[in-house]
Amino acid sequence: MPPKKRHKNASALKMVGQLLANYRRAAGYTQQSLATTLCLDEETIASIEQGRRPLKSDLAEQLDEVLDTKGSLAVAVANLPEYDKYPLWAEEFIDREKEAVSIDWFENQVLPGLLQTEDYARAVFRSKEPPLDADDLDIQVAARLDRQDILQRKCPPSASFVISEAVLLDRLGGDAVRREQLRRLRRDAELPGLSLQIMPLGRETHAALSGPFILLETPDHEHLAYVETQRGSMLVSEANEVSILARKYAMLRTQALNSEESRSLLDRLLGEA
Repeated sequence: MPPKKRHKNASALKMVGQLLANYRRAAGYTQQSLATTLCLDEETIASIEQGRRPLKSDLAEQLDEVLDTKGSLAVAVANLPEYDKYPLWAEEFIDREKEAVSIDWFENQVLPGLLQTEDYARAVFRSKEPPLDADDLDIQVAARLDRQDILQRKCPPSASFVISEAVLLDRLGGDAVRREQLRRLRRDAELPGLSLQIMPLGRETHAALSGPFILLETPDHEHLAYVETQRGSMLVSEANEVSILARKYAMLRTQALNSEESRSLLDRLLGEA
């Protein structure tokens, strides 16, 4: 993707954000009061206004109604230029993830993207080599946060995560980012339909030494798997291969701490952070 196009699209996100900020101030709202009116986090409004998170069409319509802006934000969002939020090799997986009825996810290097805070995600993308430019970084972080909306759907997918304890001990972004991320995980661990388990350090056996992977079930009950490498990824649909990974995941869940033990570990880490 040519750099000129990337800059244009990053600027478009910031333009919509500035438009929202101007309308908000004109209507007499602070970021906090507007977020409260819409039952959102203040950080969501702040991220949109700063161009770090895309404004979704349904939220744009709500904002137009609250701010009495005659549909201006919805029109602006509808006319935003398309941009490549994801690498081509990951786009099919992202499409399947959006509609999944169940997600099983094992990670041993970084936290699952669906559970990352904005600052943690930014630290992840800042670690890329070669480094991303500022506009690309903003687009990638916004896209990651955008994906997390599936956990807030009216009927969210059943979601299970097994995460290596080593990931929780890492300090991507620094101590403050780590503390915020641990608090986010602790809150997520209480969500209905979401299971969070920690694979403790010091085990003598481990069912997935070959690395992380994700299992998906589609609305049509098709079972898929997804694995990434340093320079690409693979969406697996062959039944036998998916079955092997499903058996690995089932074994991981028996080897990891259960949900209650995992929440207790998070509480202990929060007390030490």
